Amino acid sequence: MKLWSLMGNSQKLDGGAMFGNVPRPMWEKWIVPDVDNRIPLACRCLLVDDLDGRRVLFETGIGAFFEPKLKERFGVVESTHVLLDSLARAGFGDADIDVVVLSHLHFDHAGGLLAAYEEGQPPRLLFPNARYLVSRECWERALAPHARDRASFIAELQPLLEASGRLEIVDGQYSQALGRSVRFSYSAGHTPGLMLAEIGGDGGVVFCADLIPGRPWVHLPVTMGYDRYPEMLIDEKKHFLEDKLARGVRLFFTHDTQCALATVVRDPKGKFGTINELGELIALAA
Repeated sequence: MKLWSLMGNSQKLDGGAMFGNVPRPMWEKWIVPDVDNRIPLACRCLLVDDLDGRRVLFETGIGAFFEPKLKERFGVVESTHVLLDSLARAGFGDADIDVVVLSHLHFDHAGGLLAAYEEGQPPRLLFPNARYLVSRECWERALAPHARDRASFIAELQPLLEASGRLEIVDGQYSQALGRSVRFSYSAGHTPGLMLAEIGGDGGVVFCADLIPGRPWVHLPVTMGYDRYPEMLIDEKKHFLEDKLARGVRLFFTHDTQCALATVVRDPKGKFGTINELGELIALAA
């Protein structure tokens, strides 16, 4: 089994929104904002080759599906579909992927399922041979979003996924497509049904998604303004990190521009942190 970290399209979002109630004098020490108060964010995906004989992509990033006006509004940096370029550098194309696992269906995690924007052309699904895995709660939320997060979903995506005939709605710890090779746990503090994929069991890797977007958010009190229930998320994060620390499971970050993978540690005062940080994974044996 080999692992790649694949960069998708990057974003610049308001630092205050990304750090919730953390004051700017504190968070700007972690990530320096630009003149518009925006911080750089990666949309990093995890590719696992030969996962019990399957080639599995965990998330697809934001992609390049936005029309120019919305691309600017949501701070998408590149116009081309960066994930496809990253796949090509690893020696693969989107048709080579057997399973795509989506932690949730917010556009910065699922937009890469769609081809790049072309004026006058309707949205089109990529990954023609893949099963698409989504949790039940996440799917139901995307079909009937709350007014607070309606703009986070892509209205055209759900019908395309359903029409593909390759959508699997996941209930519980395991999926039909991946069996026991990937174990799922769930979080509700950011969005209902956020699906956290763990590969390899004890000593393996977990895709942290928006429960922990990057290293600064490993610190328990740090949450995002986008989280629906920050106190619930902190409690979920504490349980999650204690479990991963006890079992030696490494953390894979999607939004951290500098770090793809790290080991969680805890200091004598109980504060969580990270060590053994890797900026990129290239055919890492696991």
